Amino acid sequence: MSQLSNFTYDEITIGQSASYAKTVRELDIQLFAAASGDINPLHLDEAFAANSRFGQRIAHGMLTASFISAALAMKLPGPGCIFMEQTVKFRLPVCIGDTVRVELEVTEKQDRRKSVTLDCKVYNQQDKLVLTGTSVVIAPSEKLALPMPATPDVGVLS
Repeated sequence: MSQLSNFTYDEITIGQSASYAKTVRELDIQLFAAASGDINPLHLDEAFAANSRFGQRIAHGMLTASFISAALAMKLPGPGCIFMEQTVKFRLPVCIGDTVRVELEVTEKQDRRKSVTLDCKVYNQQDKLVLTGTSVVIAPSEKLALPMPATPDVGVLS
């Protein structure tokens, strides 16, 4: 079984980096629409989206941004971090089947709150930049090494 570990505030250094990748699936779009309530036909209706500026359905922007949350929780700092702040700029659309890669880099540490600022960039499989932003998290103070939890087994009923 895989392990999930973290970096404590004291272990984190300026310039430290990590990456996380995820392929966007139809199920991700459906589940995000259901969970968020964002049922914009641009994400869900092929005919509607075909007549849009993109010519096809695209992933919710905030779904793409949520992969930053996953990178923070799973990679850097990892389990136990507390998400405090996020800025994002959407640069290109993400489509079903795209594999996105989140790149994180620590740019600042604040000792008073034990917070860490990270530069966030998200690329698609062609290495095109699709999202930029920054995140601020409170880094964990306790070192953790846990068994990797199973991904929830969920689906969408028609």
